[in-house]
Formats: sequence, C-alpha cells, structure tokens
Amino acid sequence: MSNTSKPERSTTATPTTFSDPFELPHVTIAVTMTCDECGTTFTPSGRRRYCSNACRQTAWRQRHNTPNVPIKPARHETIYLCPDCNTRYLGTQRCPDCNTFCTTLGPGAPCPHCDEPVAINDLITTTTNALNTPRPQAV
Repeated sequence: MSNTSKPERSTTATPTTFSDPFELPHVTIAVTMTCDECGTTFTPSGRRRYCSNACRQTAWRQRHNTPNVPIKPARHETIYLCPDCNTRYLGTQRCPDCNTFCTTLGPGAPCPHCDEPVAINDLITTTTNALNTPRPQAV
C-alpha cells in the first residue's frame, strides 16, 4: 500500500422528522471533497475522486506516462522491391511501371554514393558474409 493522503471530507448530517413511529430515520449527509488534481472542492457522487472528467483524464495520463515510440518505421523510410521488374523504391509501395504492389525489404535509405535505395538487411548480410568467408592461404 502506498502512503497517499486521503482527501479531506467535511460532513453535515440533518435528521428528518417522522410522523410514523415505524419509519426508519433518514439522514442526509453533505460531503465535500478536494479534487486530487486541481485542488477545488466539490460534492462527489459515488466514488468520485476528481471534480471533472478533465481532471480524471489528466491524472490518468500522468500515472500512465509512456514514451511515444514508433512501433514500425514510417513508410518513407521503407525499401520496397517490385517482383516483376526487380526495381527498388524508397517509400513507394506500388511500382509505377508495372502497376503492381511491391514487397517490403525493410527499413533503409538511399545509398550515399549511387543514390539507389539500400535496405539495412542488405548491408548486414553483406558485412556478415564478408566476415565469414575464409581467407586464401598464402603459398
């Protein structure tokens, strides 16, 4: 359990007079609470802790603060390959020549030397293959 302070409550009870001796007494209790978010006093209904839905939503957002991280790369950073003409495109999902949908190769960017779209997977596999190839033996 956390050590959070309970909101201050002020109560006022008003008994009701009865004409029938068998009727149960009714008590009206006026409760005022202080909003946990903005500090204003309000009369709650039910289990309300906040004076308005705006304060409730603000408090929820502060409790569930998560960084905004994109799950997958944006379309303009993705390399696509046309299956018919074998042409690569950066951010274009449909081949303008063949009018067919391209397959996704993965995230990438234009090559700094030739300006052709290059996928990151191509660079990783090329580097890995270059490291794993055996060197020729000196005679």
